[in-house]
Amino acid sequence: MNELIIELSDINPKEFFGHHNSNIELIKSYFPKLKIVARGSKIKVYGNEERLEEFDKRFAMILEHFSKYNKIDENSIERVLTSDSSADYATPQSASEVLVHGVSGRNIKAQTANQRKLVEKMNKNDMVFAIGPAGTGKTYTGIALAVRALKQKQVRRIILTRPAVEAGENLGFLPGDLKEKLDPYMQPLYDALRDMIPPEKLDTYIEKGIIQIAPMAFMRGRTLDHAFVILDEAQNTTHAQMKMFLTRMGKNAKFMLTGDTGQVDLPRRVISGLKEALLILKEVKGVGIVYLDDKDVIRHKLVKKVIAAYKSIENQN
Repeated sequence: MNELIIELSDINPKEFFGHHNSNIELIKSYFPKLKIVARGSKIKVYGNEERLEEFDKRFAMILEHFSKYNKIDENSIERVLTSDSSADYATPQSASEVLVHGVSGRNIKAQTANQRKLVEKMNKNDMVFAIGPAGTGKTYTGIALAVRALKQKQVRRIILTRPAVEAGENLGFLPGDLKEKLDPYMQPLYDALRDMIPPEKLDTYIEKGIIQIAPMAFMRGRTLDHAFVILDEAQNTTHAQMKMFLTRMGKNAKFMLTGDTGQVDLPRRVISGLKEALLILKEVKGVGIVYLDDKDVIRHKLVKKVIAAYKSIENQN
């Protein structure tokens, strides 16, 4: 039996191993034919040479993640251990940079392989579609890119919009004027912005129209020049709405459209403008498309399990 010894240098073993060694126990579950012993700052692994080589490669990737982000959790461990190859998980130097230094100095980066693809596509194209289920960081990464573009003076304003389709709820019962009715619906966009821009500055940007958050109907008739525009929940647009939105693109504009094609809230027999656009525009030069999946989920670990459970039921129908 062969032995591999790994020394954790410049790393707090308690932080790396996780609460009650939960991170190490998860890693062990992926290598059932190896004996893995973690004591102090050393990890000893016993098994045949081929499996030890695979463990060494994957563990080095986990260590790389920890050194970059100063943390490791079950989601990130699973992403490393289930990626098709080291190239899928490796962080290209150009995409590893901080997108935004957020509130309290927080570094906001793309955290998964597909999020990094999204950053790369946005760097190379003026229009990008980001498709994937809830929790995969589509909108959050998009808003980080928009804030970066604004800070670097690549654009003069950020415009965030959503189609006002009510997901099984009725906005009409809510008190207040139109803005007060719609603000809760736009809350995920505000939440992301508050992570990246200090409150006082964000309020000033909104007051001056440098950052605009509005339902999609407000886009009609406008030409969006020098702007980074994000259409969120794009799966809930109709054919007419999508065509209207796409033709608002003006000079020096960046458009990102995010959506989950498996979560359409439109009435039956109404075709999703997003699904249609993906077919129509897939060969158009200058348009990028990125698909995210459950490996990119960065919310609570149960979200990934919920997505997988629903997917298995849907595949049976």
